[in-house]
Formats: sequence, structure tokens, C-alpha cells
Amino acid sequence: MLRRRGLMTVVALLALVGLVAALLTYLVPLAFAGAPAAGTGHRLQVVVTGSATDDGIVDLDCGGNGNDDGGGGGGGGGDHPAPGPACERLEELAATGDGAAFEPVPSDAPCTMQYGGPETATIVGTWDGRPVDASFARSDGCEIARWEALRPVLPDVTS
Repeated sequence: MLRRRGLMTVVALLALVGLVAALLTYLVPLAFAGAPAAGTGHRLQVVVTGSATDDGIVDLDCGGNGNDDGGGGGGGGGDHPAPGPACERLEELAATGDGAAFEPVPSDAPCTMQYGGPETATIVGTWDGRPVDASFARSDGCEIARWEALRPVLPDVTS
């Protein structure tokens, strides 16, 4: 009886060790993979709604692939209407270390009560090697300022 219980204990411990090994094999690479190093690219998808003229989904690739719309800036690609200037703007933000462009407005920020229009935008992808998932609106002064800071990545919707 003791021999059988000992054997069952050994089998249970081996199964547990195997499970732990399998989990570590899966989790350790994830822990060390991390985000790409800063400065390793800009690839964004911009979705705009509520605009009379600029609604839609466009891709912006600032990976230096040589495509340029003639507006300068080290080459931007994708189907964004102004990839060169948009990539230049992202490069300016990266050079100044201004990662706040994609951060939401703090809930305690004092914002003017003005309405900038019905336009909304979502930007997802990678910017300066970091993941981006940001939403924009023109619902108050702070949100309008965020939108304007990212022109021409976001369209000029002012009248």
C-alpha cells in the first residue's frame, strides 16, 4: 500500500514538473520579447468618421520605404493622402520625445467648453517602436488641441 502511494506521488510530481516546464517554455519567451526598441518605425492605421470630406480608413507607413508624396520627409507610404508631411510630423514628435500626442486627456485637465465638430478618429499601430491605440474627438478645447497637434496625420477639418 505504501509502495503504491509512493508511486502515485512520484507520478503526480513528475506531471506537475512537466506542466511547470511547459508553462515556462511558453511564458519565458513572452516575458523577454517586450516591445521593439524605441525609434524602430511608424506604421499606423487612421480611421476618421463624422467628417464631410475625410471619412475613411488610411494606412501610414513611415518606415523609410522611399514612397513620398512630394511633401518632403524621408518617405512615407501607405494610402494616407499626405504621407510625407504626416511622417515628418511623427518624426518631429519622436525627436522631441513627445509621446503624449497619443495619450488621452487627463480626467482632471481644465478644458474649454467648445465644440470642434462631430469628427472622431482612431489611430492604431506602432509609433516610435511603441504600440498605439488612441481615440480622438473634437468635443472640447483639450481634444481639439490633441487633434491639431497631430495634423497632418489627422485631417484638417476646420472650416
